[in-house]
Amino acid sequence: MKHFLMMLAFAGTSLPAGAQDFLQGSEAKPWNLYAEQPARFDAKVVDILCELTGDCPTDCGGGARQLGLLRAVDNVLVYPNKNAQAAFTGAVVELLPFCGRQVEVDGLLIEDPDLGATNIYLVQKIRAEGDVEWIAANRWTKEWAGVHPGAEGKGPWFRRDPRVNAAIAAHGYTGIGVEEEKPFLKELFE
Repeated sequence: MKHFLMMLAFAGTSLPAGAQDFLQGSEAKPWNLYAEQPARFDAKVVDILCELTGDCPTDCGGGARQLGLLRAVDNVLVYPNKNAQAAFTGAVVELLPFCGRQVEVDGLLIEDPDLGATNIYLVQKIRAEGDVEWIAANRWTKEWAGVHPGAEGKGPWFRRDPRVNAAIAAHGYTGIGVEEEKPFLKELFE
């Protein structure tokens, strides 16, 4: 029934060229983002900087670089800028264990060439080539908590992140400077 409803939803929608090729078998959950389409495909996990410049560390940058998906069917470099979690935290944590390996991914592809949005991907599930079980792309917050064990407490992670708090202490909430933003914040919160 779920697939039938999905087919009905797309019946009157024109998809970007090539996007319909990746709909088959996708179980991606919508985020209601502009120009999103479910997309499942095979790809190689690559270091984007390596692909573009030839500067290629053996470990895809060890988590310090953006990772990409070199799509198998057409050799297109796809930029996965989000995982399955609500925060737009990227997908490097999810993809790094698969550096240099062939994978299958399922998620949402953003395509609107008229606006310059093309091959932007939100990975929701990933599995290595030949694996049966999918891995949910939702590890970022757990990985963050492991790196920042002293940042416990209530509220969203970014309110407790030492890097975020250091940037606020140095530059203020708006980035214009602590002293410079005081009149603005006073007016805003009175």
